[in-house]
Amino acid sequence: MKRTSKTEIKEMRSQSKKNRIMFAFTLPTVILYTIFFLVTMLIGVYYSFTDWNGISKDYTFVGLENYVKVLTDERFREALLFNIGYTIALVVLLIVIPLTIALALNRIKRLSTLFRSIYFIPAVISMVTVGLIWNELFYRAVPVIGEMLNIEALSTSPLGNPKLAAIAILMVNIWQGCAIPTVLFIAGLQSVPKELLEAATIDGAGNWARFWNVIIPYLIPVLNMVIITQAKAGLTVFDYIKVMTNGGPAQSTEAVGLLIYRHAINEGKFSISVAESMILFVIVGAVAALSLRLTSNKQVGE
Repeated sequence: MKRTSKTEIKEMRSQSKKNRIMFAFTLPTVILYTIFFLVTMLIGVYYSFTDWNGISKDYTFVGLENYVKVLTDERFREALLFNIGYTIALVVLLIVIPLTIALALNRIKRLSTLFRSIYFIPAVISMVTVGLIWNELFYRAVPVIGEMLNIEALSTSPLGNPKLAAIAILMVNIWQGCAIPTVLFIAGLQSVPKELLEAATIDGAGNWARFWNVIIPYLIPVLNMVIITQAKAGLTVFDYIKVMTNGGPAQSTEAVGLLIYRHAINEGKFSISVAESMILFVIVGAVAALSLRLTSNKQVGE
């Protein structure tokens, strides 16, 4: 057997020391993550199998009864369908719009940093603040514009129209949500080798062929991140709806997140709300896993 030299032993000890130091730096984060996420989630899972109302010290174990109630509840199914439609629209639009903006900004040479900063401004504003600002615009500015343009659908606030309320909320979400995907796509575009684009141009590839066969494979990791984060945002949307419509009008914008809040805070059905949260957690995880599975074989180098 080959004997390990003193130099190799010294390097191994040095590497082991570095690993211990790096682990020590991550330990606070691991502890906080364990306490405030893993432990609380496990406690929530336990309470989802009880009839606890969130206040009383007395509760009984009911098994899967809460999950059966949730899955057979028409109100939950309608809220989930709202979330699914909202999420599909959000994901598609927050890929198409930011990617288009990123492609345009990537071509701009002068003042590119200024334009990128302008597009990122909405991302630093809280969702509640954005919701309140747009709430005022929809109730005060939009009706005036609708009357000036003689558009009957906009003569009143769209937030009071069951057919337009969800679209209005989606528009606000897209307005604020474009910033981060745009920055991510710009970073992804920087990783595309110019030599490949030039070679494709010499071979006679058009703009669409270069985009689909050269650029997109390098953007797959970014696309994965955008799809997963925006799918999560759509499935768990709460702030905009709570501030702008509170689920109305006529429950047309009642999302699962708002339903969970109402069951826990307003209706005293804490165990039901936790069961709904667990189901939503599984759905978000399944969407993320599916996205990674469908795109993993299309990445560059796979």
